[in-house]
Amino acid sequence: MKLMPSNLDYRSLAVKGVQKLHPYQPGKPIEELERELGVKDIIKLASNENPLGSSPKAKAAMQAALNDLELYPDGSGYQLKLAIAGKFDLLPQQITLGNGSNDLLEIVARAYLTPGRAAVFSQYAFAIYALVSQSAGADLLTAEAFPPEHVTMPYGHNVDALLKTIKDNPHTALVFISNPNNPTGTWIAREELYRFLKNVPPHVVVLLDEAYTEYVQDPAFPNGMLWLNEFPNLIVTRTFSKIYGLAGLRVGYSISSPEIADILNRVRQPFNVNSLALTAASAALEDDAFLQASVTTNEAGLKQWYAACAAHGWSYIPTVGNFITVKVEGKTGAQVYEALLREGVIVRPIGGYGLPQHLRITVGTEAQNTRCIKALDKVLKA
Repeated sequence: MKLMPSNLDYRSLAVKGVQKLHPYQPGKPIEELERELGVKDIIKLASNENPLGSSPKAKAAMQAALNDLELYPDGSGYQLKLAIAGKFDLLPQQITLGNGSNDLLEIVARAYLTPGRAAVFSQYAFAIYALVSQSAGADLLTAEAFPPEHVTMPYGHNVDALLKTIKDNPHTALVFISNPNNPTGTWIAREELYRFLKNVPPHVVVLLDEAYTEYVQDPAFPNGMLWLNEFPNLIVTRTFSKIYGLAGLRVGYSISSPEIADILNRVRQPFNVNSLALTAASAALEDDAFLQASVTTNEAGLKQWYAACAAHGWSYIPTVGNFITVKVEGKTGAQVYEALLREGVIVRPIGGYGLPQHLRITVGTEAQNTRCIKALDKVLKA
């Protein structure tokens, strides 16, 4: 099919915020690397997926649901909401379901951001926060993170800088906090996050993104759900894409006051979560054995990476997620990433986050970690 040229610039017809957007670049798929370089036997450690796969209970539940694919899913997600509410002692009216938690980030932005309002997030925060805010036409305000030489939390969210940014701009309507943060793996401890929430003006909505929280073993790490009654301006988002291993199904949820959930459910598309995702997520919530195995694998993998970094003299950012961000010396992250592709290892360069010498690497199985460590050592020595 031949495309006919047009005299009209259709990009200029889009709303201003969208015109300036640069699409989010996900981790390279295995199939794409096979097509481009003909490489086989590839491991992907680029998108923080669960190396153990998915819950057996979730797979069995999906198999049982295959006979009803001609039917629309339950637009309210009633059974999944009941399962989430029962597991975490919540009310179903507090829950909003999303096509992954990214969908919920966009829903919240559409509900609370407009031109003339501002969104606040930290330096090095998840790129989607800026994308959804800019798409809504809002002003983007970035608070400086802790510097690389900070003693306890290099590159981490600086609560005082965030509060100052909020209070310096009277048009602030929404704040994004990722805890732990992607791509740095840094986190805000319980006391600091509580102090932040106490000092945020009540008319400013706070979205606390807890996509990786199930992996965290630090006793000082907060659970945002426990503060929902005290802070009615708080929204907590979680996902089934990470520890639950359902990234391919795209299902996440937010918890908030019933009033905020009511607003979000007005914006949400009626069938934004498909029937297989609803069924699998409900079953995955019940699979405590799979969850514990995932935590155990990740803990062992982090120790393996810490030991490798110490042995090779590699600098890394302290992390509590299922990934580690390593600094490469003498090269850019993009250069090392390209060289690793030829070794059949896919990781994630994060120059777009202002970290041009860093790679974010998913913690895999022991064998995957070993292969990645050897490949990284080979590339850095080349």
